[in-house]
Amino acid sequence: MTLTTSHRPPLVEEITAKLRELIHSGEWPLQQRIPAEPELMAILGVSRGTLREAVKALAHSGMLEVRRGDGTYVRATSEISGAAQRMYQDHSQIHILEVRVALDTQAARLAARHATADDVDAMRALLETRRTAWQSEDYAGWARADWDFHALVAQASGNPLLHELYISFGVVFHADLLRQQRRGGFNGLPLEGHDELVDAIAAHDETAAVGSVHRNLNSCAEWIRQ
Repeated sequence: MTLTTSHRPPLVEEITAKLRELIHSGEWPLQQRIPAEPELMAILGVSRGTLREAVKALAHSGMLEVRRGDGTYVRATSEISGAAQRMYQDHSQIHILEVRVALDTQAARLAARHATADDVDAMRALLETRRTAWQSEDYAGWARADWDFHALVAQASGNPLLHELYISFGVVFHADLLRQQRRGGFNGLPLEGHDELVDAIAAHDETAAVGSVHRNLNSCAEWIRQ
């Protein structure tokens, strides 16, 4: 008698994949609480034990955070982002910035090579949103627009892995921007790494794009060391 094996993944893996997709698609937003166990069990048609194993797997990867007595919250949109956030907690601002230099430099170089006119228009629009937010003292909006700008540059690189690695910085970078803003004398609208960078990308000038990134991040490093 010949034994056959099913190619269907184990149920826990199947439910884990469904939960992962709900997070990755944005249906369950970052920092928001996911539906309670009874609701999820009914929606997915699984037992409490299976659901808890799936949630446990995503909590271990860093995508979910189980808060005892409060519920389960979305902590990251992918495993790589969750793992990165855990690692960042163990390193200094300077170490994080040094890693950003590598990612920002390559993102800028590739964006200057591959960005479309629509990409450039979207970058300029985000910089205008950033400028307006800073001038109106909407610092949360300013930090969000600043981050969205850098993430768009990474996306315009045309390298999806680089983009995914870059956006893993999101929560850390956003918090760091707001921390720097609270220090007196901080310049929230530097041309380096922003307006200059877009001009270089629009001109497909890889050297100028990389140079603008270096000037901006070197300035950031000096500010952090003060």
